[in-house]
Amino acid sequence: CSSRKSPLKLRVMDFIASAAILPLLFGCLGIFGLLRLLQWMRMKAYLRGAVVVITGATSGLGKECAKVFYAAGAKLVLCGRNGEALEELARELFTSPATQVQTHKPYIVTFDLAEPGTIVGAAAEILQCFGHVDILINNAGISYRGAIMDTTVDVDKRVMETNYFGPVALTKALLPSMVRRRRGHVVAISSIQGKISIPFRSAYAASKHATQAFFDCLRAEMKQYEIEVTVVSPGYIHTNLSLNAITADGSRYGVMDKTTAQGRSPVEVAQEVLAAVGRKKEDVILASLLPSLAIYLRTLAPGLFFSLMASRARKECKSKNS
Repeated sequence: CSSRKSPLKLRVMDFIASAAILPLLFGCLGIFGLLRLLQWMRMKAYLRGAVVVITGATSGLGKECAKVFYAAGAKLVLCGRNGEALEELARELFTSPATQVQTHKPYIVTFDLAEPGTIVGAAAEILQCFGHVDILINNAGISYRGAIMDTTVDVDKRVMETNYFGPVALTKALLPSMVRRRRGHVVAISSIQGKISIPFRSAYAASKHATQAFFDCLRAEMKQYEIEVTVVSPGYIHTNLSLNAITADGSRYGVMDKTTAQGRSPVEVAQEVLAAVGRKKEDVILASLLPSLAIYLRTLAPGLFFSLMASRARKECKSKNS
């Protein structure tokens, strides 16, 4: 008799369990959705009305970042070397269709990050625009293609000046005003090559490794002043970065690499940058599966990683010589 009741009891217990699990599951989903909504609202509030400085704003990722931060209601200061291009972008943004949030006319500040003598004056001009800076996005940069043995030290210095020393100098010039207010957010647009190095990119990878190290140190030192630091490391993006890259002798590369052509849309990456900044993330990798795995391979199996990079270097040499 008891054996005949056992299946019935099991079915009843299963029913009770399922009846209890479903409300719990829906409750968890509801809590998760509420947390995401609160996070989204907090991000919107953080960006709305914030004074955002973007370097390298006239093209590529910088231009798309300008668009998404403007649409989010930020007060923009657009920086770059080409004043006419900055003016055109400012007009484009200000005359763009209305959004759901209040937008603000962008300011422009023209200077060259590769010219150390211009940084202090540019920082003073930036601070005059809105009186302070909430978020600094160090985006401007230059890429490089070439063999180490063929590359002059002047080329190494030029890449480092634009990608490392320029952003460092601008950050240092604006930091005191952030520290006084105990409020600020410094963003460095680095690269996946700031974490791993690939052949024939030595100057670029070195500059991005230096960038990663500097801003990691900055994050630790600025924590006591409640200043946020975010390092964003994208993989390949479909921009003109490779076209404008410099070569071993300092000339323009002028080629759209296949990897760059197949890279992610700068619009998509700009949205990811906006989300990372809004959520105050500290270190963000925006790359496909293989480059992301390579970071862990470099740490966990360095010998294998080095062998793969050596093989890649041999293949590239053969393709260039054929």
